[in-house]
Formats: sequence, C-alpha cells, structure tokens
Amino acid sequence: MNTVEISLLVLLALSLAVYRQTRTRPAARMTGTLVTAAALVVLGFTSGGLFDTGQPALSLALFAVEAVAAVALGAWRASSVRVWLDDAGIAWAKATVWTLLAWLVSIATRVGLYFVGTAVGLSVSTGGALLFLGLTLGTQAYLVARRGRALTGDRILSKGDA
Repeated sequence: MNTVEISLLVLLALSLAVYRQTRTRPAARMTGTLVTAAALVVLGFTSGGLFDTGQPALSLALFAVEAVAAVALGAWRASSVRVWLDDAGIAWAKATVWTLLAWLVSIATRVGLYFVGTAVGLSVSTGGALLFLGLTLGTQAYLVARRGRALTGDRILSKGDA
C-alpha cells in the first residue's frame, strides 16, 4: 500500500471507530472491533518500513514508545467510556466527552511521535499509524468489553471450560 492509501485507511478506520463509540452499543462483546484492530495491526506490520535499518536501535526505541503510548491511551479512553446495565441485565457502552478528548490526545500523540521520528533522522512510514491505531483501538475495545462482562457476570470461556 502506498502512503495515500494507508492515510485514507487510517482516516476511515478512525472515523468509523469514533462514530461507533458515540452510539450506544452492547459492551460485553466487542468482537468486530477487536477483529478490525487485529487487521490494522497486521496491515501495519505487513506494509513494511516500521523500522529504519540505518538506525535500528533508535528505530526500535521509537517503536516501543509508540506501542506503549498506544496501549496506555487506549486504556485511558476505555476508562472514560460509560458502561451500564439496563433493566434486562444487558451491559451497554457509550463514549463520553472525555472519550472524545482522549481521542484528540491520542491523535496528537501519534502525530507528535511521527514528527519526533523525522526530527531525529528516522525514515518513518505511515504503516506505523495503522499499527498505532490497531493497538490503541484493540486495547480500548478489550477493556470496555471486560468492564461490560464484569457487570453482567459473564466471562470468557477458557479451554478447560469447553
């Protein structure tokens, strides 16, 4: 994928994610969002250019910072999502104003890390944006679903339960 295609995919995925989060949706199961997040991570890795072979240590350090930031920001956004039970005992979730603010901080962080990479002389790729979005979206979806399951008493079956 070229830079324009990746940028459009990131904007589309981000817009869809934020739009869906502003709508009331079941909280205990977020399988679709997790699959989308996993696909974004895979596309981020397969698009190439995540690491600058000319400066591998610096490139790996920036990659680690981006991954940690993506997970931390996803956890922050997940904590800002309203999760509640209705009268039928179904867990629901909906983004709050704080969630939208956290999305803005997430975007600014990713843009800032991109510019840090270019400022220190790394050749950075837009595939990193796919990876960042996949990690942060997956973290948020997993934690919101976990909160929803905690409210309903559901749990994920392990291999021994089947």
